[in-house]
Amino acid sequence: MQRSKTGIQGLDKALNGGFPEGNLVLLSGGAGTGKSTMAMQYLVNGATLFGEKGLYISTEQNEEELQKAASQFGWRLVDLENKNLLKVVYFKVLEQDHFIQKVEELVQTFKPKRIVIDSLTTLTDFMMMSELQKDVGVSLIKIVDTVSPIPRTEQIVTKIILYNLVNKLKEFESTVLMTSELPEGSPRLSADGVTEFVTDGVILLGYLAVGATDFRSMRIRKMRYTDHEKGSLTYNLSPTGIDITAENNIL
Repeated sequence: MQRSKTGIQGLDKALNGGFPEGNLVLLSGGAGTGKSTMAMQYLVNGATLFGEKGLYISTEQNEEELQKAASQFGWRLVDLENKNLLKVVYFKVLEQDHFIQKVEELVQTFKPKRIVIDSLTTLTDFMMMSELQKDVGVSLIKIVDTVSPIPRTEQIVTKIILYNLVNKLKEFESTVLMTSELPEGSPRLSADGVTEFVTDGVILLGYLAVGATDFRSMRIRKMRYTDHEKGSLTYNLSPTGIDITAENNIL
């Protein structure tokens, strides 16, 4: 099986060599858990260590903000963009529509091996009010109405749209990471309670309390097409990004 290595040693080991190539993986966690950092690190490592193109689509931070955040870890995004190994795009969900169409155009021209969507939460919050519903959801929603007398709920419509979004992303044959906000103590694995069922993998990032000390903790809850570490992995946000070491593992 072809693998898409993260370049984060402890995580690649926990994944038996990296993400199965072509998987769509959800990174879920609360504020400050490092979701965006891990997503960007995946692309930066892909470009610098493996020479693979990465596309970062942000729905929250603009390019300048992302460059500033990346510089804290020594990542020079502009240099990678100049080498045509990275493309960072800010998508304004309140002002733009036709998300899928625009992503498809970017993929066709840039041809990335790796894609990040940060964050899916912001996107799904507005997809019900945008042209995205027309792009990927209306036809199936009409079909549902004709074959089922059960009234549509917001979750059903969201699930239909997400299924279509995931199917379109899979057509790109890239390995995709998507982030989702997750409140502490939530029984769900994503903000919408749907994405975890339609993606190939789910990685939860959070805090683990040991006595009076909180540690950042990562758990691979789901990963299709590969065996993986079932226990928790503690990690740090080091000067070079997410850092997982063998001695930090909690089984």
